[in-house]
Amino acid sequence: MSASKQPLVICLIGPTAAGKTDIAVDLVRRFPCEIVSVDSAMVYRHMDIGSAKPDAATLAAAPHHLIDIRNPWESYSAGQFCADARELIDDIHARSRIPLLVGGTFLYFHALQFGLAPLPSSDADVRADIDRRAEAAGWPALHAELAQLDPAAAEKIRPNDRQRLQRALEVIALTGSPLSELQRVDGDVPVVDFLRIALAPNDRAELHRRIEARFHAMLAAGFVEEVKRLQAMPEMNANSPAMRAVGYRQLWSYLDGALTKDEAIHSAIVATRRLAKRQLTWLRGEPGEVQFDCQHPDAGSRVTDVVRTRLAAADL
Repeated sequence: MSASKQPLVICLIGPTAAGKTDIAVDLVRRFPCEIVSVDSAMVYRHMDIGSAKPDAATLAAAPHHLIDIRNPWESYSAGQFCADARELIDDIHARSRIPLLVGGTFLYFHALQFGLAPLPSSDADVRADIDRRAEAAGWPALHAELAQLDPAAAEKIRPNDRQRLQRALEVIALTGSPLSELQRVDGDVPVVDFLRIALAPNDRAELHRRIEARFHAMLAAGFVEEVKRLQAMPEMNANSPAMRAVGYRQLWSYLDGALTKDEAIHSAIVATRRLAKRQLTWLRGEPGEVQFDCQHPDAGSRVTDVVRTRLAAADL
């Protein structure tokens, strides 16, 4: 590679159920890439089924960095991801290999490339859910929840400050990161050449079908039993950081008796669809992407062609 060119980082980005892992593993077979997971749920140990974590055979063929690095009662933020990812990018480049960042946590991608992202716009569904919980338990109870999820923000917000409490909890629900973390601008971004490849569906209804089918497959694989094991851990409770993950919080509510199983399944599928919608909104707002229809039968080969062309141009 020419000394004047910046080292390459490939980003494979897409909504949940877009087929990113299969394409990433194929890229590892073809090119000198190492996968770095960009997923706020896969960082947690003991959360394999509901996070769609690659199985043992896949990880043996294509090891993933930043999987199973936290206990589910521990926090992990966008800022922590950026620090970990920058170190990994440097290490992988030092081995004359190419970092391949793969996932659907768009805030992490954005924070790594541009610094921590602007706060998300309000979401009526999320706010309505927060209001329902406040009506049932009271705003002081939600303040106590915020104190677990974002202690720094909770210190600055009074227990009955409805508007600020709602916003802090809404930001956590939408981004998976504490408000206090996002308000700390981080301009330390890696000086690299980002090749951003997006997998986005042309047929939204088909993506919804994939989401529903995958969730039922997770249930058949033992997702409920996985959540039971999490509940049995003495450090865990419904407000633990990992329980913000879609699917987990709904099944926790079912096991607690707050929802029937059918209600929990429906709620989880709807929440996953809303997550995919937010992910696609992020995609539309991000610059510099090569985008493919993830449902096209040749999506994988098209991604391969783009990577091959970029590597040839970079003399890699």
